[in-house]
Amino acid sequence: MHRLTLAIALPALLAVAPVLAAPAERIIRGGPIVTVNPAQPAAEAVAIAGGKIVAVGTAADVMQHAGPATVVTDLAGKTLVPGFVDGHSHFMSLIDVQSQALCASPPMGPCNSVADVIAALEAEKQRRQLGPGKFVMGYGYDPELLAEKRPPSRQELDKAFPDNPVIIVHVSGHGGMLNSKALAAYGITAATPTPPGGVIGREPGSNEPSGLLFETAFLPIFAKTPGPEGDEALDLLAAGQDLYLRAGITTAQEGATMKPQLDLLRALADRGRLKLDVVALPFITEIDAVFAGQPPRNEPEYRNRLRIGGVKIVADGSPQGRTACFTQPYLTGGPDGQKDWRGELTFPQATLNDWFAKVYAGGATLFIHCNGDAAIDAVLAAHRAAAGDDPTKPRGTVGVHSQFIRRDQLEKYAAWKITPSFFTLHCFYFGDTHLANRGAAQADFISPMKSARGLGLRPANHTDFNVSPLDQIFTIHTAVNRVSRSGRTMGAAERVTPLEALEAITIDGARMYGEEARKGSIEAGKLADLVVLSANPLTVPPAEIEKIRVQETIKEGKTVWQRPAGDQAAGGGESLGFGGEDTPTRLAFPRPPARFPVAHDRP
Repeated sequence: MHRLTLAIALPALLAVAPVLAAPAERIIRGGPIVTVNPAQPAAEAVAIAGGKIVAVGTAADVMQHAGPATVVTDLAGKTLVPGFVDGHSHFMSLIDVQSQALCASPPMGPCNSVADVIAALEAEKQRRQLGPGKFVMGYGYDPELLAEKRPPSRQELDKAFPDNPVIIVHVSGHGGMLNSKALAAYGITAATPTPPGGVIGREPGSNEPSGLLFETAFLPIFAKTPGPEGDEALDLLAAGQDLYLRAGITTAQEGATMKPQLDLLRALADRGRLKLDVVALPFITEIDAVFAGQPPRNEPEYRNRLRIGGVKIVADGSPQGRTACFTQPYLTGGPDGQKDWRGELTFPQATLNDWFAKVYAGGATLFIHCNGDAAIDAVLAAHRAAAGDDPTKPRGTVGVHSQFIRRDQLEKYAAWKITPSFFTLHCFYFGDTHLANRGAAQADFISPMKSARGLGLRPANHTDFNVSPLDQIFTIHTAVNRVSRSGRTMGAAERVTPLEALEAITIDGARMYGEEARKGSIEAGKLADLVVLSANPLTVPPAEIEKIRVQETIKEGKTVWQRPAGDQAAGGGESLGFGGEDTPTRLAFPRPPARFPVAHDRP
């Protein structure tokens, strides 16, 4: 061969050689493959070896990688997409959903009235055989969806549970109701002052606590709520992770991690019990303990499928709980009947500024919870103060939720390279509530994915489990359709295409974690994190996206979850639909089938 020809050809030959060095362990073919790679949007087959994708292309080309031991998987017309990357959730909530009463309302749970909530608590008390003095815990109540338009009162809980402290966590996770024994257990009395950024409900005409606590008044309670520990907690996490896998999630987030929770996750990982990757975000108040007094930094690699991927800060509360912080008053007042109520920052501006500066100086990625436009103003001010002379420097900062962002704020996100992780499930679950609380102009601009993309941003999207169920298919559906429980369209101008919605929970989620080079799309060299769907979300009618089911979840080439034959439950998994198999539900909070009954799911 001519020396010049050899010099030209050798690099190309070397580039091909590693791929052809050994046969593929697995080839997947026989259905649509949506790669989420604009350079090669579709393919006929994918070859996998060593946990990575080694070839993507036509069936004829990919089958050249087959060997005698290669397993060829026939999709039989089903669709292959990249593994879903969780834009924000609370992995540790897997313990709560298996050890607390489900107090949510349809379609997420069984409770239509105060009596239903009390009945759910009583059933959980009996199931767990909780004797006198033991805490009875519930989660997910939404007073807006109960017949009485209020939670159970302290007196009602006292009457039903005279010997037990009771805590029911609001659907937002930012507050709850306590009975008298629970208030006493935490030392909350008439003399307890309401902390800045918090709400302590008071009985009419007195300072006696009503049992309602939100935000900074609830945070100390939330951090100390009793529950399973040690091996029991590890077993619940190990079993519960299948809920993520059933939803097609191959990378999950633990979105506000306390040091004891991180210790549990590390124990789970070190015992080899994690089936998917988990990104932990230590809460800002925990960073000295987590980082042993050193500057906060991301862990660059997973250790046994777990890594620290940033630090979490909270700027305000929940819009459905009426504790998110706005520049204009709520139309419906505050959670305890306050007038001219705008909500409050969870922490003062000076504290936010200091925290931003500490995280930026350490180099960790900052994930900042912000919902109301006044809170987003505070976040932008803290970023500007901490960023010094260069607010546009890429730092990876993520605005978690950013739901009621204004257009001028969205432009600053784009200029200052702050990525929003939106929450379009709110359009369905809480859209009607937001319309009542905030009015049409703000409600219709909630989680404005279309506008964000138009400014060059690439937003992620999330479920915030256990605020809403783990259901990535419905996350796509709500981004595309934006329809509320009542059937009202929540801002048609902010609808995105099915491909854009899919990108938000694949490549854009991976980009948010700085992992886009190894996850988020079906490309040679990336991890073989894949999901098999019953239909193609890009080709079914938009209104029918929610009918798609996750059939199989593949982590690094290995099947880690597969739908049993005859099981047509929704992407999130088994659910508790109370009221019979004919009750139309989208998705109740899922629970492992070994411990809880399987009932109806979303249609």
